Amino acid sequence: MQELRLLLYPFSILYDGITSLRNWAFDKGVLEQREFNIPIIAVGNLSIGGTGKTPMIEYLVRAHSGKKIAVLSRGYGRNTSGYLELSENDLPEKVGDEPLQIKIKFKDAIVSAVCEKRVNGIERLLSDHELDLILLDDAFQHRHVKASHYILLTSYDKLYVNDYILPAGNLRESSRGAERAKTVVVTKCPEDLSLKQRNEIESTLKLSSSQSLYFSTIQYDSLIYNDQESFALNTLEDQDVTILTGIAKPQTFVRYLSNFVDGAHLKFKDHHYFTREEIELFKTKKLIITTEKDYIRLKQYGLENVFYLPIKTKFIGKSIEL
Repeated sequence: MQELRLLLYPFSILYDGITSLRNWAFDKGVLEQREFNIPIIAVGNLSIGGTGKTPMIEYLVRAHSGKKIAVLSRGYGRNTSGYLELSENDLPEKVGDEPLQIKIKFKDAIVSAVCEKRVNGIERLLSDHELDLILLDDAFQHRHVKASHYILLTSYDKLYVNDYILPAGNLRESSRGAERAKTVVVTKCPEDLSLKQRNEIESTLKLSSSQSLYFSTIQYDSLIYNDQESFALNTLEDQDVTILTGIAKPQTFVRYLSNFVDGAHLKFKDHHYFTREEIELFKTKKLIITTEKDYIRLKQYGLENVFYLPIKTKFIGKSIEL
């Protein structure tokens, strides 16, 4: 692995130069950033995938309950383009699995929309709705919009300061980009993360005095669900269970389920859209447990043997306040 990184490192230097030049152009006003007269919180990361952006967006929606909130996403993986406002009856292929998951979960509590050009998306949202707050999902590098507050997520098992720039590593830009964040959240931490360990991570990240640092973990539900019924995890010990994932980093999910079931793991790439042959295979399984995001892509097929395990963001120590 280290040898491969060495081979790719020259390309990382080139990539760093391109992204650094782009950031310089935005910082100096060479490229335009739009500001809007409404609070906008942008959630994102420096690395590609797997830091818990969707659970963080859901946490922020709950934290701002009572406000008129819009969630704007790019709609990664959809087969459409331009601005679309979601309904809970949309298909994930049309709007993206993560935006649809959020819309279904909160229904009438939020406006959910997708648009690859975030400036255009915000303009449409403000034209069509009276809003108190806009949440931008996966928008840390989308600098055409100047948000009111940037939340940067970094995974406990792969802090951005310990990673490399693409393609040698997983960083979309240099770790210097973290300076734009007002809030940094270390996600997917062990629940028993000690104060000493938190202090060590804080020293490693070397944040400025104007930045706030928080730590969060994944909180799993005690039940699995589908549209018809639910079961307690602790009743499945002797069941014939298959674990199915199509997410960037499934290890934590699979590890947690191993406390309750001993099942084979069917692993697919992140945002995978399942083929007809795969759906037929799933029909032959007695019980499938999957992630909520994967269930969004599977529910249209009416598989009564497929259940999802919900997760939430849970903060360790102090909770985020915006």
